[in-house]
Amino acid sequence: MCGIVGYIGSREASAVVVGGLKKLEYRGYDSAGMAVLAQNGHIELRRDVGKLSNLQATLATSPLAGHIGIGHTRWATHGAPSERNAHPHVSMNGRVVVVHNGIVENFATLRDELEAEGVVFESDTDTEVIVQMIERYLEAGEALETAVRHTLQQLKGANAVVVMSQDRPDTLLCARLGNAGGITLGLGQDEMFIASDIPAILEYTRQMIFLENRQIARLTRHSYEITDLDGRSVLPEIHQISWDPVSAAKGEYKHFMQKEIHEQPQSLIDTVRGRVDFENGRVHLPEMNLTPELAQRVQKLIIIACGTSYYSGLAGKFMFESIARLPTEVAYASEFRYYDPIVDAGTAVLAITQSGETADTLAACELAKQKGATLWSIVNAVGSQATRISHGYIPMQAGPEIGVASTKAFTTSLVDQYMLACALGELRGTLSPQRLRQLVDDLAQLPYLAGQVLEHDEEYEALAGLFFKAKNFLYLGRGINYAVAREGALKLKEISYIHAEGYPAGEMKHGPIALIDETMPVVCLATQDGLYDKMISQIQQAKARDGIVLAVATEGDEAIRVEADHVLYVPATPPLLSPVVNTIPLQLFAYYVAVRLGADVDQPRNLAKSVTVE
Repeated sequence: MCGIVGYIGSREASAVVVGGLKKLEYRGYDSAGMAVLAQNGHIELRRDVGKLSNLQATLATSPLAGHIGIGHTRWATHGAPSERNAHPHVSMNGRVVVVHNGIVENFATLRDELEAEGVVFESDTDTEVIVQMIERYLEAGEALETAVRHTLQQLKGANAVVVMSQDRPDTLLCARLGNAGGITLGLGQDEMFIASDIPAILEYTRQMIFLENRQIARLTRHSYEITDLDGRSVLPEIHQISWDPVSAAKGEYKHFMQKEIHEQPQSLIDTVRGRVDFENGRVHLPEMNLTPELAQRVQKLIIIACGTSYYSGLAGKFMFESIARLPTEVAYASEFRYYDPIVDAGTAVLAITQSGETADTLAACELAKQKGATLWSIVNAVGSQATRISHGYIPMQAGPEIGVASTKAFTTSLVDQYMLACALGELRGTLSPQRLRQLVDDLAQLPYLAGQVLEHDEEYEALAGLFFKAKNFLYLGRGINYAVAREGALKLKEISYIHAEGYPAGEMKHGPIALIDETMPVVCLATQDGLYDKMISQIQQAKARDGIVLAVATEGDEAIRVEADHVLYVPATPPLLSPVVNTIPLQLFAYYVAVRLGADVDQPRNLAKSVTVE
């Protein structure tokens, strides 16, 4: 959950940057650092491992003076937490310094190219590739803006980058690639600010600009200019942010749910950050307290959860059985205590709970422990009861989720289960190094794929305008995407109050097909996987009964347009991670339907964020 702050103006940059980073501490991090362009024209750097207070102590004894600076709080992806891996990163000759949020998916290839040219790397991070590439273009005679643009055009993945150079002491550059790693510009009087989130700079200005995908901003203390990655000028919208904390937290969005849907690429980055070693192809989950002995002892896994978390568990079952070859059941936590479950010392029980305080889930956890099971949990609220009673846990790292209808906690918990399956698969010996390497590599592209879906926001809004008057919906999926069908139906019913049901597509002939007529929209998960032909058959059966079919399909699949009335395209995604990407269109569709109906999206009637009573 990295934080970024940048400043150019007449104030002491170090005070603004550190103060801003302090306001972003809630995002989580393992190291912190900042760089200032000093009066002597050189870049000076301070970095420390651990809490921001360590950096502040360093600055107290070795201060930084200057009026332009950038800072960063880092949660490790590439390279262990250490001073050498902390941001900012400086180019080989010290001319350029960079801070960065995101994952450079092709960093290994780029690093090999640079090392072949004689570049010596000082860290293990993917970020250093960016600054060394910029330096290479500067050495070739390019201007700073051109060098940055050429560098960004070679990066794969969702990334946010801020650049400072001693060659341009009057300028800060920043850019956003993809829909993760947000960049906010703050417009002041003879000063400019950069931040990864509004609270960092809210005390200085209410006027803010939110960079979009593939946009670059050049800031001086008196002006700003925004272009796209190809150099075309962009006229941005300036947002007037209220000092009201709630309005400020929503930023450019109308509702918290909308904001949280759009935060998913970043929350996915935050979820893998510090847990996935992309260089060596391994997963590290320190809070799980896993050992080879424990992984071998566990012979059965039971996932317990309620609501959205239960549907996450349905998808997780496929991950655990495919990757770790661990027999897995999924149970409603609210029913777990009432059917005398078969649980013993060879059983692991995994609780999935956003709040960590759900009464039914906690009661099921206590029963599991009483029966001798190993208790694990996936929780968004670290320090909650669920984490305290568990033998091991995974913090979701979804960040605050204000909307009652869960969105980013669903997708991050899917990734948490995927990572746990990888860790168990390695310890249980069910994964070859080659397959583990591939599974880890697949995670690197996931935030970018999620961001691609969000670029089609207007399509979901238009589709909602066609269907918001429908009274019933049927959602169909097969295999791992059956869980997506259940979750999509839940989202629609809980925020729009329209009746919707999710079914395994193969069960349609065993009852639900009787409901289909010309008034029944049928949402079909029909991405190209091993069950694609089966889903096409289900679509044809629905159409034969005059059903209106909305299909979620893989980009490039033109054949499905003949079968379905409406198609929502998603990028091709590795099968076990497809629920993460396939869920997002259904979240947005439900959101826009509810907005058209005038429903209270963030606080649906009769629902609470955390159900603390049975």
